Amino acid sequence: MRAPTTGGRAGLAQGSVPLAVRMRPTSLDEVAGQQHLLGRGSPLVQLATGTRENPGGVSVILWGPPGTGKTTLAQAIARQSGREFVELSAVTAGVKDVREVMEKALTHRDLYGSTTVLFLDEIHRFSKAQQDALLPGVENGWVILIAATTENPSFSVISPLLSRSLLLTLKPLTDADLGMLVDRAVEDARGLGGSVVLGDEARGAIVRLASGDARRALTALEAAAASAAAAQDEDDDIVPAVDADTVAAAVDRALLRYDRQGDEHYDVISAFIKSVRGSDVDAALHYLARMIEAGEDSRFIARRIIISASEDIGMADPQALPIAVAAAQAVQLIGMPEGRIPLAEAVVYLATAPKSNAAYNGVNQAMADVKAGRMGTVPMHLRDAHYAGAKRLGHGKGYVYSHDAEHGVAQQQYLPDALEGTEYYTPTANGYEREVGPRLERLRKITRGE
Repeated sequence: MRAPTTGGRAGLAQGSVPLAVRMRPTSLDEVAGQQHLLGRGSPLVQLATGTRENPGGVSVILWGPPGTGKTTLAQAIARQSGREFVELSAVTAGVKDVREVMEKALTHRDLYGSTTVLFLDEIHRFSKAQQDALLPGVENGWVILIAATTENPSFSVISPLLSRSLLLTLKPLTDADLGMLVDRAVEDARGLGGSVVLGDEARGAIVRLASGDARRALTALEAAAASAAAAQDEDDDIVPAVDADTVAAAVDRALLRYDRQGDEHYDVISAFIKSVRGSDVDAALHYLARMIEAGEDSRFIARRIIISASEDIGMADPQALPIAVAAAQAVQLIGMPEGRIPLAEAVVYLATAPKSNAAYNGVNQAMADVKAGRMGTVPMHLRDAHYAGAKRLGHGKGYVYSHDAEHGVAQQQYLPDALEGTEYYTPTANGYEREVGPRLERLRKITRGE
């Protein structure tokens, strides 16, 4: 797709300022996504619309994946409010820098009656002592803190600071949000200013590669636009066209055919689960890699791993579920791309573990009976006997406390009369269930008095 030139290559020659920086919104109205945080009267809107006389808002901690707009929101608030704004990065700042900001903020408040907004990026990199230095200013209102972090604040931010701030969770941008940002960057004078034509396939590829990260989308667009311009003759008066091949070459990644809402999404996750179930660890890792590279939501992958541990491994290896849950928690804590490591560890464990769906089948059969009306009443001796009048009704009469019986197992009926003798759980001979089977047989004989 090509079109007559309108803006030449001016949009590609704006110095060394990255496209993602040039396209930062100047107000909250320009922010893409995060609408759940930008409703009328929300804390962020109050911060942006406050005045010197009525500063509005409280300190906030913005938690979300990279590229979701934490810095963008802070800077948009600063520009829109017109208040004193100070930006620090926890990577380079120390306690001395924080104290200097607090002293100046206190001076501004006393002399001019103004409140300083302090944006602290990557607060999780601050030590406890460094975070402690923020407390006096936040507690006494010398500054309104906007802190940004990609790590779970429950683990990375001290409790006193958490209790004095609102925790706001940012979501990955949707494909529609990213598409809007890319289109704006192509046309806007701050961005490429119409200096390239972006094909539909290239646009879709950039959105997929970005995986909810606005910075990544704009960086890929900038690289692809530069590649398209460099491949064209200097005297060619036609606007350079960016196609899918240009994007692939610019970002040095294959453009996987993967639609997070389409057939490929369901096909790959289906193949992934079936490979784990089938004990093919190599295939399972392959499909895991395809999902990660295509930008699949790591939380979705982690949830499927937890389900697989319960459904397909079950009691054949009771450690499978804790390992799957630990992997999911690790991904939430450290994010991607490092999160691929605990995910892979869990996948390898599950794929190589013994398999059993006995617990899965057991609960399904029990639920089928309940839905079909096969329930009966709770036996009298098992009913709650603690409330007034319960004993007069016979509740709890004849109940044998298991710990008083030999081996901690008492002979008595637990299932309702209508289901007496029903067996839902049938352990396999795989893994740990080899031990469960004989034990279960002995337990059933004791409880049934056989």
